[in-house]
Amino acid sequence: MKNRRAEVNRVLAIALAIALNWLLISASRVLAAGEVRYFELESQSDFLEGTLEGIAIDPLGALSLADRTERVADLGEPFLLSAAVHPKGWVVGTGNDGKVLLVDRDGSVITLYEAAEPEVFAVAVASDGTVFAGTSPQGKVYRIENGSGSEVFDPEQTYIWDLLPMADGSLLVATGTEGKLFRVLDPSAAASAGAGSSTAELVFDSEDTHLRTLESLRSGDVLIGTAGDGLILRMKPDGSVRTIFDAAQPEVVAFAEGSGDTSYAAVLASEASQVDLSARPGAPLAGTRAGSGDRTRDSSEGDEDGQATVTVSAGPAKAIAAIGTRTADFQGPRSEILRIRGDTVDTVWSFDADTVYSLSWQRNRLWVGTGLEGKIFSLYEGRMVLEKDLDERQVVAVLADAAGPVYATTNAAALFRSVGEPERVGTFISPVLDAGQTSDFGSLSWVGTLLEGTDIRFSARTGMSGRADRTWSDWSADASGSEVPLAGVPPGRFIQWRARLVSGNGTSPELSRIAISYRQRNLPPRIQKFEVMAPGQVIVPPGFIPGSQTFEPSRPDRSGMFSVLASPKKERDRQRKTLWKKGYRTLSWTAEDPNGDDLRYALYFRRDRSDMDWLPMADELEEEFFSFDATALPDGVYRFKLEAHDRHENELEPPLLAEEISEPAYVDHSPPRLVATRVISGRLEIDLADDMNPLEEAAYSVDAREWLPAKVKDGLLDGKKETLEIELPPQRTAQILLLRVRDAAFNVITFDLSMELP
Repeated sequence: MKNRRAEVNRVLAIALAIALNWLLISASRVLAAGEVRYFELESQSDFLEGTLEGIAIDPLGALSLADRTERVADLGEPFLLSAAVHPKGWVVGTGNDGKVLLVDRDGSVITLYEAAEPEVFAVAVASDGTVFAGTSPQGKVYRIENGSGSEVFDPEQTYIWDLLPMADGSLLVATGTEGKLFRVLDPSAAASAGAGSSTAELVFDSEDTHLRTLESLRSGDVLIGTAGDGLILRMKPDGSVRTIFDAAQPEVVAFAEGSGDTSYAAVLASEASQVDLSARPGAPLAGTRAGSGDRTRDSSEGDEDGQATVTVSAGPAKAIAAIGTRTADFQGPRSEILRIRGDTVDTVWSFDADTVYSLSWQRNRLWVGTGLEGKIFSLYEGRMVLEKDLDERQVVAVLADAAGPVYATTNAAALFRSVGEPERVGTFISPVLDAGQTSDFGSLSWVGTLLEGTDIRFSARTGMSGRADRTWSDWSADASGSEVPLAGVPPGRFIQWRARLVSGNGTSPELSRIAISYRQRNLPPRIQKFEVMAPGQVIVPPGFIPGSQTFEPSRPDRSGMFSVLASPKKERDRQRKTLWKKGYRTLSWTAEDPNGDDLRYALYFRRDRSDMDWLPMADELEEEFFSFDATALPDGVYRFKLEAHDRHENELEPPLLAEEISEPAYVDHSPPRLVATRVISGRLEIDLADDMNPLEEAAYSVDAREWLPAKVKDGLLDGKKETLEIELPPQRTAQILLLRVRDAAFNVITFDLSMELP
């Protein structure tokens, strides 16, 4: 009860410290609103992106010192494939030399047996200390004693995936690639009598490719996991077998029996699996189901590679596994932890990136060994805790020991064990944090708990490249305190921080949240584009309907000489559309601010002469367009200037501006002119001219009938001066002849040429 009360008090103290410290951080943030920004790390996922050495992360994201481990032995073998607890230490199976090793508790390594086969995927130790090993790919079972091995059983299978000594002295043997389960009734007697003399029986012949893992339960039942279809099977003491779960992932890789009637299973679809389901084209899609069709298995025992072919009668396979047990199109998590209660199975955790290799129940929690990053987790009260991050990249076995878990790793093959106390010092290095621009860094504030004798020391470094390299600054000196100034850290775009946790009297400090303040150095805006749109084009919101909304200029007022469209509410993030309104012009632009500040815009104009000052047109614009009534300007050539500024975001320093000047824009309100007409041989020739824009359209009508295109003498209506030709009707058959002409500025005029009719 005292321990429980002490734990409650400690949790309350932590919660109070978090609340008070975070209030201080929040208060400083309010005081610096608009100026100071923050990097914040406060969740388990945030901290998992960093580098951990001797650090554990609890489900709520708090960092503390991990359980201290010591390296028991380096095995000097390329691969460690299996492991089991032995009365003297631990037995391991290796590849590619097919060795079975005994690692003593003092770290000495003894070779128990060297098999003819290259891989030992299964080792087991009976209650009397007898060691059994299963070899592959010519699967055989050996009993190992006094430095020698005797063949117990040859199941004529490619792989021996797991061995399970039973209470009655028999040995269960799980195999592939025909998915068979055998029982060797008296392996000790068989070993003494010689190879081939064992009494063995086929217990179960699965329709799946591999029987991957076995687990004996206190109830007497045996759990069987398959690879190929990812089935969890339950075998009763009477030998009956029933499927209790069909996983989306194609491989059941490990079991662990927990407390009460609860067990756990790990299922995976991973390129890093020891099982390869991509034997050859025609293999079924790993991780998918055959639907309602029956499954059939090729009766062949394997091809020359020792790989059997599996087909699905429900139709042609969509794909084959790219490698291991994961197909190129598999979309689910790489690994999942399942909870088994009776015949009910549910998911308790998913790993998107980690490959689970092993499970172990000890210290009232489930321990999970993974690759390819060498992380060790524990499932505690429904949450996953990162307990250890090893340099060795694959934790292939987690075994029980008095002081805590023992970890067997491959690449490189080694054994580690817990010593029952936290690390003395642990280091966490954050991921590289991007401030977006060159920035000055203010201080590092943190929330956590320091128990008596413990400490947390912080340092930081900065750089201008997205990866910490030699061009970065050195780490700043370690500093303690609730707020660590970063004034000595050079400016940079990127920053990393480092925390060193120091234990005291067997206790660990805790770090749950951190905030780093920074202020970007202000950079000027950038204008990507500035253009004068075609005459008459205006930009309106997407919901604008001319028939039901006012589409007329507002009255001129004292704000300037230009009438503008009545402006709707700002809809900056919605798509705009372009309409036409005679007499209007639109200036359009795109701009951005490297600091992410909101921008304001100002517009100016002048005639296209360098000796003329810029005259104000509009100011404090927020939209990236401006439509105005161009009839306020006399005919002529003009230029427009755009200024973008961030004044409203940076009130404590001068605003930074960007400006852009448009190409020449022609303001033309005058229609084309009729210069001369001539009648030549029954044709009417008309000379037209426009002072500023080319002619774009010319059509004539006789006696109010349809408009017909006028013939252009030079064949193309594209110049400021053009001659048109019209065939005149016969004498006294027509009364009215009209010619309508439009220039590129949409100035339209109709000429009455009736006097030219014969």
